[in-house]
Formats: sequence, structure tokens, C-alpha cells
Amino acid sequence: MSALPDTIARIRREVCGLHAELTRYELVVWTAGNVSARVPGYDLMVIKPSGVSYDDLTPELMVVTDLYGTPVTGISADADGAAATWENPELMPSSDTAAHAYVYRHMPEVGGVVHTHSTYATAWAARGEAIPCVLTMMGDEFGGTIPVGPFALIGDDSIGRGIVETLQASHSPAVLMQNHGPFTIGKDARSAVKAAVMCEEVAKTVHISRQLGEPLPIDEAKIEALYARYQNVYGR
Repeated sequence: MSALPDTIARIRREVCGLHAELTRYELVVWTAGNVSARVPGYDLMVIKPSGVSYDDLTPELMVVTDLYGTPVTGISADADGAAATWENPELMPSSDTAAHAYVYRHMPEVGGVVHTHSTYATAWAARGEAIPCVLTMMGDEFGGTIPVGPFALIGDDSIGRGIVETLQASHSPAVLMQNHGPFTIGKDARSAVKAAVMCEEVAKTVHISRQLGEPLPIDEAKIEALYARYQNVYGR
């Protein structure tokens, strides 16, 4: 089997499996939310189909699209010049596909994108309020405040533009799109899922802290030190 079909099959399995993490950590309800992954070396991505229950997801149902969100059924040749085709289900890709695709087109370092409507992070988004960096874990994971992106309607790449414009000016792999919810990015799909899990965790913790009083801010220099250590030293 040629390289591209093998890669597509692997990424479909990975993307399908990662959706179970969204339900495991209670980041989604019903069919909302999605994980996508870039296909390395090709202008392609794999994303959840629209309107399918999480319990019914299988690797074969994951939709392959180009980086404009158009479903594809094959490609004329792989990197070795061999013919490469695969089957796509008769399903539409997620309604958020245009946003994911825009991110991949404009942030080549991104290999995975996740969107959820997780309760606490979405509550901050509904207020249009950034989550302040008042936890060392936030310094580690997000390098500072989790920012808010602009209000945008679903249907075109407006959400994607807001994500890119906001995150290009931030260390954060998470953005709270105003009145919508969190989107996260990562070097791969698993990293983006981790960011979504951590985003909800800190959104909840900071919310609870504010019920008790005003959280204590962390000095910017200390935030930078936390981020540099965690990203470059921790776990290496």
C-alpha cells in the first residue's frame, strides 16, 4: 500500500480515538465539538463528520478534506509517485471545518485543532472575558492569559481568522471565541486535545477562585520563566 493511504488510515484512527477524550473529560454534549488533524506533507486534513453521535464514530467515518474544507475522495499521486485513493463516507464534515482549515492554511506549525463547548471555558467566552493567569499551571501550559477572540458567525472562515489573529499574538494554544467557546491548537491533534482539557480545568478553577475573592496575579517575568521551563525543560 502506498504512503498516503497508510497515513490517512492512521490519522483517521487517531482523530476518531481522540474524540473519546472529549467525552471522557466532559468537554462536549450530544454531537457538538470536533477534533481535526493535518495530513503531514499534503494540503489535507481529517475531521469529524457533522451530526454523528460520539458513540457511533469509527475511523472510516472521519472525513478527509482539503485545506479549504472541501471533502476529497483521493489524490492522483503520493510522494512516491504511486496512485493513491481512499473512500470517504457520504457524510458532511463538521460545521466548524472552515475554521479548522483556515488555521491550517495560515499557521503551518499547527498539526491539530480542537473545538468544544466545555461549560466553564464557554462561560468565560459568553462574558467575552479572558482568563487571567493566576495559576502556575496556566503559566506552564498557556504562557499567560487565555485570550478572547472576536465574535464571528459559523459558515465561512470568519472564526478561523479570529483564531489566527488572536493566537499569533499569544503564547496560548487556546482562544475563547466570544459568545461561542474555546478552540485549541497543537503540534498534533493529541496536543490540541490536551490544551482543550487544560483550558477547561483552569477556567473552572479560576471561576471558583473568584467566588472566594480576587485571585492573586502572577508577575509577568515569573510567567515567562514558568512557560520557558515547562516548554523547554520539563519532561525532556
